[in-house]
Amino acid sequence: MARKPLEEDATDANLRVERPERSAAGIPSLIASIPPALGRMGTARSVTALLNMNQKDGFDCMSCAWPDPPERKVAEFCENGAKAVTWEADRLTVPSAFWAEHSVTELRERTEYWLGQQGRLVEPVYKPADSDRYHPVSWDDAFGIIARELKALDSPDQATFYTSGRTSNEAAFAYQLFVRAFGTNNLPDCSNMCHESTGAAMGETIGVGKSAISYEDFAKSDLIIIMGQNPGTCHPRMLTALEEAKLAGAQIVAVNPLPEAGLINFKNPQRPRGLIGHGTDLADQFLQIRLAGDMALMQAVSKRVLDAEAAAPGTVLDHDFLREHCQGLDEFRAHLATLDPDEVRAATGLHDEEIDELAARYLAADKVIITWAMGLTQHKKAVPTIKEIINLLLLRGNIGKPGAGPSPIRGHSNVQGDRTMGIWEKMPDPFLDALQKEFGFSPPRPHGLDAVQSIRALADGRVKAFIALGGNLVSAISDTAVAEEGMTRARLSVSISTKLNRTHAFVGAEALILPTLGRTEVDAQESGPQFVSIEDTVCAVRPSAGKLAPISLNALSEVAIVSRLARAVLGEDHPVDWAGFERDYDVIREHISRVCPGCEDYNTRIRRPGGFVLAHPPRDERRFPTATGKATITVNELETVQVPEGRLLLQTVRSHDQFNTTMYGLNDRYRGIHRGRHVLFVNPDDLDSLGLADGEHVDVHSEADDGVDRCLPGLRIVSYPTAKGCVAAYFPEANVLVPLGATAEVSNTPVSKSVVVRLEKAAAPV
Repeated sequence: MARKPLEEDATDANLRVERPERSAAGIPSLIASIPPALGRMGTARSVTALLNMNQKDGFDCMSCAWPDPPERKVAEFCENGAKAVTWEADRLTVPSAFWAEHSVTELRERTEYWLGQQGRLVEPVYKPADSDRYHPVSWDDAFGIIARELKALDSPDQATFYTSGRTSNEAAFAYQLFVRAFGTNNLPDCSNMCHESTGAAMGETIGVGKSAISYEDFAKSDLIIIMGQNPGTCHPRMLTALEEAKLAGAQIVAVNPLPEAGLINFKNPQRPRGLIGHGTDLADQFLQIRLAGDMALMQAVSKRVLDAEAAAPGTVLDHDFLREHCQGLDEFRAHLATLDPDEVRAATGLHDEEIDELAARYLAADKVIITWAMGLTQHKKAVPTIKEIINLLLLRGNIGKPGAGPSPIRGHSNVQGDRTMGIWEKMPDPFLDALQKEFGFSPPRPHGLDAVQSIRALADGRVKAFIALGGNLVSAISDTAVAEEGMTRARLSVSISTKLNRTHAFVGAEALILPTLGRTEVDAQESGPQFVSIEDTVCAVRPSAGKLAPISLNALSEVAIVSRLARAVLGEDHPVDWAGFERDYDVIREHISRVCPGCEDYNTRIRRPGGFVLAHPPRDERRFPTATGKATITVNELETVQVPEGRLLLQTVRSHDQFNTTMYGLNDRYRGIHRGRHVLFVNPDDLDSLGLADGEHVDVHSEADDGVDRCLPGLRIVSYPTAKGCVAAYFPEANVLVPLGATAEVSNTPVSKSVVVRLEKAAAPV
């Protein structure tokens, strides 16, 4: 039987709370992924999709950016990857009648989960300025409306062009080219909200803002330190690499305010011991750090390393590496000599013995990987925190050798590739020079707006048009109320999407939704079936070719949409061969090979089995492309978040049934939450001190310097073993508590992991 769309919004009325789990994957992961796939895609479509996912001649997973192993298994996917494919390749479609039945005002009252459960978008729809409803329009009319509005702007800088990390390299390159040919560098993307801090810190210290390891390095490492990351939910296939490392003799340390099931024990569903046995215990040490305490921890470990060198000169530091490749050691040593151990204890919430143990593990290991995600990047001091990771690694030469290095784990499948292709509001001049040489026009040079700045400019009326190539910015960005209000002040908003989301409900006076093909689907153009390419978190670039019949012949590929949009806006006589881009993606890749660093001979290299790996000087040859040619050991002033008495520090987290703002379901199995999302995880000692109890409902208020009372009402308290003084709530619902102006230094990333909040008893759940 055909599946019907969700009729009523799910509520938390049936919320069930159980004990958190202490292992990840296993048989429950199969139950949670395979039956839904069969039910929503059908048997033939499911088998085709799942067995082609992450294969060398198949398509790349559209969720996380975890790299593929050199040798692929028959089933090279995880539970959440299967959920992502099921969500995208769903046979349910949004009928034309939907738009007459549901006004934009009504859509605003629906949850993100309900919107996503309505099915795939299959026709362009348009909301006129004098209407509260979308209605179907032709593709030609849609492009004509966009062209009319963009040409009517006083300046190209009155438009901003957002990009999601799901976008392919080919679509991203074409998109940034169109935007710059139009005349602006307003190219915000999802990196602005996640690993922008990483790029800023690593770019300054080692010259490259990307992971300095390969997939194979995990199994060669002696010690892997995982900070601010939940691979069991956000990158489940990483658990396989960690298991391989563990079996090869590596030690693993988890640093996190929350105990994460995947880092406790992994039951690999592709091994007998994972299905019927105990599984593999992963973390040898768990440091339950307080939110924003990671910088203090890294400084404390580095000081212990320096003290060990002082006690046994010449035996601890890698002096040859430091002398040849690094600068700043003396200043760093002098700075850490004054580190206050009491401040470290207050910032981290850890005992000296715990830090001593971590330092001992580091000193005993010859090859160390430190890996992190948004638990580190979304703090005010995120950039200096990541610099301190680099400092620690540099002290013993843990960059540029097998089994060692910094490894930021990107969250979205091609967010790193988008940046390589030019999706950035601050692309350097050499890239813009290459564009000018290749295409014969002068691209704009002033830096454009990032995601936070774009929302502010929309709210202030300085930006009047918003176009998004994928994504769900209204839900993803901080300060939800400001984002929603800002978007409604635009003259035009356009979303290129596969399914409905809340950005489609908070729109400009005129609005368009343009349906696009998914990565799972065959992309047939005039020259034949096309493939695209993506770059994963370890700089590996690989091809991706959809295998499923398109959900609708009226949905266009992202490349086709961008190419036709460019022709409509820039004119048919524009010097770029936009029609050629759409006809044959090899044409785009030829241009990429001459514009994007490291992508020379792109068409040949991408056709090699498994693709190719981009050059990475620090990783490949211990060459550091900084201003001085050396890696920089930096001095960073420790600054801890001050939390007043009776207040707590909040972080936003994902549930196990979601990816970014996409809700696959309403469960968070590993944390024991079922059929609900409006919960607040609170340490039991904090509940006692505040006079609150498990199961009560509270209104959560953030306390910011701007004096605005931001409130998330009616959350059910869940007594949970989080770090004392720290609480957690689900993203994106808790984004309402994060002020738009609360951002990380340098990177301007929202500080969603360190929000000071107070709790007030609520009369009833909301």
